[in-house]
Amino acid sequence: MSKITFIGAGSTVFAKNVLGDCMFVPALNGFEFALHDIDETRLKDSEQMLVNLASKYNQTIKVKAYLNRKEALRGAKYVINAVQIGGYEPSTVIDFEIPKKYGLRQTIADTIGIGGLFRSLRTIPVMLDFAKDMEEVCPDAWFLNYTNPMASLTGAMLRHTNIKTIGLCHSVQICTDHLFKALDMDHKGIEEKIAGINHMAWLLEVKKDGKDLYPEIKKRAKEKQKNKHYDMVRFELMDKFGYYVTESSEHNAEYHPYFIKSRYPELIDRLNIPLDEYPRRCVNQIEKWESMREEMVNNAQLTHERSHEYGSYIIEAMETNVPFKFGGNVMNTGGLISNLPENACVEVPCVVDRSGIMPCYVGNLPEQLAALNRTNINTQLLTIEAAITLKKEHIYQAALLDPHTNSELSMDDTIAMCDELIEAHGDWLPKYR
Repeated sequence: MSKITFIGAGSTVFAKNVLGDCMFVPALNGFEFALHDIDETRLKDSEQMLVNLASKYNQTIKVKAYLNRKEALRGAKYVINAVQIGGYEPSTVIDFEIPKKYGLRQTIADTIGIGGLFRSLRTIPVMLDFAKDMEEVCPDAWFLNYTNPMASLTGAMLRHTNIKTIGLCHSVQICTDHLFKALDMDHKGIEEKIAGINHMAWLLEVKKDGKDLYPEIKKRAKEKQKNKHYDMVRFELMDKFGYYVTESSEHNAEYHPYFIKSRYPELIDRLNIPLDEYPRRCVNQIEKWESMREEMVNNAQLTHERSHEYGSYIIEAMETNVPFKFGGNVMNTGGLISNLPENACVEVPCVVDRSGIMPCYVGNLPEQLAALNRTNINTQLLTIEAAITLKKEHIYQAALLDPHTNSELSMDDTIAMCDELIEAHGDWLPKYR
């Protein structure tokens, strides 16, 4: 029996989306869906939810929960990763509260910035352990990584393990749909080209019937900026740098040195920047889970429709040999994006079929976009270096190169903050020297 293994299966809603999608793929009939999580209660919840879905949509699927990770992985053909190491408490709280003491404010803190840096340092060692298990019990499996920080985690797997890895994020496929809805434009039949790095990929071209739609987009965006709305940071970036970016304004506010600034506090209100947004979401999700649990876990009538997540479509293409095109995170090997470093993890169009995943050559980005990407790549590469070498100096260097941090803090305060974060995280981090 072929197997798809989901690590972090206690993320019940996301497990429903990705594995629920897979139930609608006839080529996966007869597969085992193996679930693993360190939280036994949440693991059992997800198992029950998926058993209910399978009984409704695909009775050939076998759903099985494993507390032993290696047994969950044994013989897997595909491995889906959706873990959060350290959880909301203690780790997310630490990631926000200690930088706040130094005057450094964040919105989401899961990609770069101080929060993204320490999330990477917690997660890379765990993912390298996944890879060791996979090299022993399922060495030919594909590893589909959904966990953030996408670029540093996927980059670490690709550079420091033998596991075939692809990084997946839904910001690419929802980018133009959300943009066109915000601007009251018709999204049907458009052609788009998107490339860059995860959460900072760029809408390089957007056309309909051969006509460039950017002039109309920019005209409407400039008008929309006259009133407060939820996407003001991205529109501001498009106005100044010429292109729309894939990930949301609350994310991009902390990827750049321009928006969250103690010297210009008025920008927070003017650009509608939601400081401490991620902790609020976490608390809200925790509070809602009990009511959602009843609705999802113990509901034999639970329904599902195939979502826009790439996972099931990639697996289907590999199983059927019918190609599928998607935006994936891969190494910039051979200079897929010519003016970004080859050891960076980039987000580019990819095609998948039975022979594997083939990234597409993009060429040069407009120089101003490549320059913005490099500011984030610098921190990502030093973060990987820190995780592999276990040297504190590389943690400091990654933080000192972060564009938001270095626009706000002195070198001494940045290093002191990192030391305090290392101590606060305790055993969630390996020992650094």
